[in-house]
Amino acid sequence: MFGNYLIGLREGLEASLVVCILIAYLVKTERRDKLPPVWLGVGSAVVLSMAFGAVLQFGSSQLTFEAQEALGGSLSIVSVGLVTWMVFWMRRTARHLKTELHGKLDAAIAMGTTALVVTSFLAVGREGLETALFIWSAVQATDDGWNPLVGAALGLLTAVVLGWLFYRGALRINLAKFFTWTGAMLVVVAAGVLAYGVHDLQEAGWLPGLHSVAFDISSTVPKDSWYGTLLKGVFNFQPDPTVLQLVVWLGYLVPTLAVFFGLFGGKSNATRKPAASKAA
Repeated sequence: MFGNYLIGLREGLEASLVVCILIAYLVKTERRDKLPPVWLGVGSAVVLSMAFGAVLQFGSSQLTFEAQEALGGSLSIVSVGLVTWMVFWMRRTARHLKTELHGKLDAAIAMGTTALVVTSFLAVGREGLETALFIWSAVQATDDGWNPLVGAALGLLTAVVLGWLFYRGALRINLAKFFTWTGAMLVVVAAGVLAYGVHDLQEAGWLPGLHSVAFDISSTVPKDSWYGTLLKGVFNFQPDPTVLQLVVWLGYLVPTLAVFFGLFGGKSNATRKPAASKAA
């Protein structure tokens, strides 16, 4: 549940900050008459994201086992790619996000109401679609009933509350550090999703090595034990991974975290001046 809570919190907070920046800018510049189109775009993006998640869930249930595994594995890999890009993008551009959104909003206002709706829709919709896809992939990987969905929902709810507190000026945190450390944890979660996606493709017959097990510690960490369930829910840990799963997990996790923390080439962003913690 914690892994999915983290996904919901991290992704939801990014969307909440985007909305806060848009709304606060219009209020401060005394253009409240432009708020309805912005809320229309935001609401449409939320509806689209929920519909996308529903299509993934209910559409995949109608497929054969092999087709389900192939779809789940493929989308897991795609979602990991999108989330990895998002994590690095946010770390690189978080400091300039407010200025960038203000510029896009001014351009949209000059073009008319439709452009304003589209701008807010795209700003939130990208986050929403990525969140829906990654949460769906993570839910498939944990295979823990409703708990992953509950965790993701709680994360999103927390993000909405934090966004409102940012907007009201009642909460101040170092967003640079927040996005750095949650981004690192999200990379760990993504590594587990990626490994699970590879296993799905092996079960679908798309990749070889399904029966080549790297190690098996099921007797020490039973899948149905509380600690096995905890490791599965947080890290997508599997006590009997295949060799290919282990190779892919290590091949993604180690270099991605190394680059993320700036171990290769250049100064880490974490050593720079912290970004402003207020959305508006």
